[in-house]
Amino acid sequence: MGHTYSNLLIHTVFSTKDRHPTIQESLRTRLCEYLGGIAREEFGRALQIGGAADHVHGLIVLRTDVAVADAMRIWKSLSSGWIHKTFPDEQDFAWQNGYAVFSVSESNAEQVKAYIANQKSHHRKQTFEEEYLALLERHGIQYDSRFVWD
Repeated sequence: MGHTYSNLLIHTVFSTKDRHPTIQESLRTRLCEYLGGIAREEFGRALQIGGAADHVHGLIVLRTDVAVADAMRIWKSLSSGWIHKTFPDEQDFAWQNGYAVFSVSESNAEQVKAYIANQKSHHRKQTFEEEYLALLERHGIQYDSRFVWD
């Protein structure tokens, strides 16, 4: 086989430091655009990016030469640096350590895109903490609740 073919779809979720609601609507739009640019330049492409005041979701197509951990490190570090540079009042902004990442089949990609796009209405019914734990459970990820938010 002479060529490499892939469609590595991942759903990523990460929060602001201590889940502080620091991503206001005016920042969120620009942040999502910037995150999309980072994805294109550094590790693949973003199919959907969204979130709320305290977290971000992304549906990413990952290149085969980039590890998930590297993509997440790049995404979080470049975006927080951009926030500090672009928004001087946000010098205390930081992402929480860690993240969640889930594999997504092509047949489920549209549902995940819609889920990410509907974060605003979704979070009228469920907190981020509830959503995050539900995602971990839905994907069969074992966790110790004492350490999820450290």
